[in-house]
Amino acid sequence: MKTTLNVVCGKWKAVILIKLSAGTLRFGEIKKSIPLIKHQTLIKQLKELENDGLIYREAYPEVPPKVEYSLTEYGEELQPLLNQMVEWGENHTNKSKTLS
Repeated sequence: MKTTLNVVCGKWKAVILIKLSAGTLRFGEIKKSIPLIKHQTLIKQLKELENDGLIYREAYPEVPPKVEYSLTEYGEELQPLLNQMVEWGENHTNKSKTLS
């Protein structure tokens, strides 16, 4: 469990992985879809996910630079777990509202 949490529980890592589950995204698209994330934090989290083999980074030799990110097969293995976490969070939020 500790290993799993270390890999996916950086502040934004799970959110990034969920966003990439929809398909390949450019850096700017990821940033736009997570407006609260700081630019440098996104760069750091993407590098860590890439180093862990969960995402693939493709850089195109263009000006301006074009970089795309996608899930690797290894990263796709996490999707059922991440989907369950999203579902649990939604249920928890709903239960918290009814208890208030």
